[in-house]
Amino acid sequence: MTHTILSSANREVIIGFDQPFVPIGERINPTGRKLLAAEMKAGDYSRVEADTLAQVAAGARMLDVNAGIPLADEPKILAETIQLVQSLTDLPLSIDSSIVAALEAGLSVYQGKALVNSVTGEDEVLEVVLPLVKKYDAAVVAISNDETGISEDPNERFAVAKKIVERAQDFGISPADVVVDPLVMPAGALPGAGRQALEIIRRLREELKVNTTCGASNISFGLPNRHGMNAAFLSMAMGAGMTSAIMNPLHEPEMSAVMGGDIMLGHDENCRTWINRFRDPPAEGEEGAGRRGGSRRRRRA
Repeated sequence: MTHTILSSANREVIIGFDQPFVPIGERINPTGRKLLAAEMKAGDYSRVEADTLAQVAAGARMLDVNAGIPLADEPKILAETIQLVQSLTDLPLSIDSSIVAALEAGLSVYQGKALVNSVTGEDEVLEVVLPLVKKYDAAVVAISNDETGISEDPNERFAVAKKIVERAQDFGISPADVVVDPLVMPAGALPGAGRQALEIIRRLREELKVNTTCGASNISFGLPNRHGMNAAFLSMAMGAGMTSAIMNPLHEPEMSAVMGGDIMLGHDENCRTWINRFRDPPAEGEEGAGRRGGSRRRRRA
């Protein structure tokens, strides 16, 4: 089995086909969040702290950290944010930036083995990002687009993913350290987007044997009841072989879908995680009575 092993200073998370699904919390991202962007630019990380703690409590197993703020010092802000988040939680992090200087600033202060988010299939991008991934002994998200953009043909997107995996090996990066994002398209805009995504995920698992991730909410863009759509997609994607997703763990339908999927795939032994999360606590003063009642029922049976 292919295992992508990420770590903080003292915790390890394994992404793999035989492992529980890895929800990667997406909330530490100023894109589309004007207030958060303004606060981070001003050096106020109180909302970052709140988002970190909330996502950990909601069941995220990793956190994505992004500091993409226009006209701001992204390398400095990203490094400071990573240091803050690592002081609050021992979950491993995904360091998310399209700016190489910001990626290096984040990697230079990170404690553990990070996931770099991301690299695309353009030759000039591969030549810059992959050496950085190797230098810091990180893993990397491979985005299935290149100089031609995002193809609607799943075969083309698979070919780009294969190219990135092969080029990574040229730099001494194992396929186990490449997590492919096949680029899930909006089902409301592109007929067959869901079926295409599932097809690529299966091929990535069976042919390249690499782990996968995605922006889970992309599938529902523009549709009503997005949480229901995201939940349906996540369950089916897990069945096809997807092993992680960048998602909002505060959304209960999506987290329930992931946890239920782990049970169906045999990745939640004795349903322990599900039971611990959803079991109704005994009413006050009734715990002992419940046990005695259970014993009487067993004797009658």
